[in-house]
Amino acid sequence: MTEVLQKLWDVRVFLAAVVLFAVGFVTLLLHRNLMKKIIGLNIMDTAAYLLLTALGFIEGRLSPIVLGENTDPLLYVNPLPAGLVLTGIVVSVSVTAVLLALTVRLYKRYHTLDLDVIYATAMKEHGVN
Repeated sequence: MTEVLQKLWDVRVFLAAVVLFAVGFVTLLLHRNLMKKIIGLNIMDTAAYLLLTALGFIEGRLSPIVLGENTDPLLYVNPLPAGLVLTGIVVSVSVTAVLLALTVRLYKRYHTLDLDVIYATAMKEHGVN
């Protein structure tokens, strides 16, 4: 039993990323409120960043800042996952800003955030059955 618990403890960050991604995905799929969908998308983004960060970490290695004479690449972690996470955060903040702006415009026009009501009203406005 302790062996199973130790294995679960070793992969706890990966499990957290999977659970976060699943929560975000379910929120994105099942909720009709546009704000909840945006929150679900942000939770999924966070899970992806957590997974990339966890994969980039290597126990016992130093951050990739070379200060001395030792330039052996085996002493340092790979800086690429950190760069991908930072780039992803910038992109997701931009996407969230655009989605929130569109949500505000939809609310001003249709006075609701329910996606089904917005869709039905838009179809009625354009004469589509």
